Amino acid sequence: MPEPSDMQGVRSIQRALDILSLLTEDRPLIAVRDIVAATGLAKTTVIRIVQTLEQSGLLWATNAGYMAGPGLWRWAHLARRGWELPPETQRLMRELAAHERETVNMYVVRDVVRVCIAQQESPQPLRHVVHVGDELPLWAGASAKVLLRDATPALLDRVARSSPYGEGHVRRMREWIDEATGAGYAVSHGERDTGLSAVAVPILGRSGTVVAALTLSGPTVRFTDERVGAFAKALIDAAAQLNERGFDHPLGSSF
Repeated sequence: MPEPSDMQGVRSIQRALDILSLLTEDRPLIAVRDIVAATGLAKTTVIRIVQTLEQSGLLWATNAGYMAGPGLWRWAHLARRGWELPPETQRLMRELAAHERETVNMYVVRDVVRVCIAQQESPQPLRHVVHVGDELPLWAGASAKVLLRDATPALLDRVARSSPYGEGHVRRMREWIDEATGAGYAVSHGERDTGLSAVAVPILGRSGTVVAALTLSGPTVRFTDERVGAFAKALIDAAAQLNERGFDHPLGSSF
């Protein structure tokens, strides 16, 4: 039975996005043969999609292969403007990182992952680094425990299925969420990466729902019970300042 035209269109868009996603900082150029090997698509299909992306300015042909095209600059500019933190929030994160001497991150939920939208690195040589735009799982970690506070049962089920523990992980996740809600903050020690700890608090929107998580993270050896208590207080105080703005989006009041 032939595939409906609308489904064919969706599949073509997904294939184009898959090809663009092959471009990374480590691999800024890709050849047609590389795309064929990575996607499993027929060479004729790859050439057709690549030519369309090139005509749209999303890819640029060179002698060595295809690189990101100038058309992406417009999208990058829009993304940067839309996801840039207000100056006062950036200042607060800088001050928090300088005072507590650990890395400060802000995360938001996107489906079954959390996305880092801002970071201020710890001034210490040994520190936790997550790049802005990185996606991390929601099945563990202090940030996940506060971000999932208002999650639907369906979302929790999907997050659990994405974990190494399967559907049964839902029960443990609910326990973590309840603990974090009661305490007002969440803590994790080596739940996702051995030797890494974090403390997180929720950032609330006007409706009182969680729109982001503000975290301090670093080597577990520095996250003693005493320091965790101090980190939690510092984060709660910082979140209170952000919550006073009463926004529905962590990056500004206009969303």
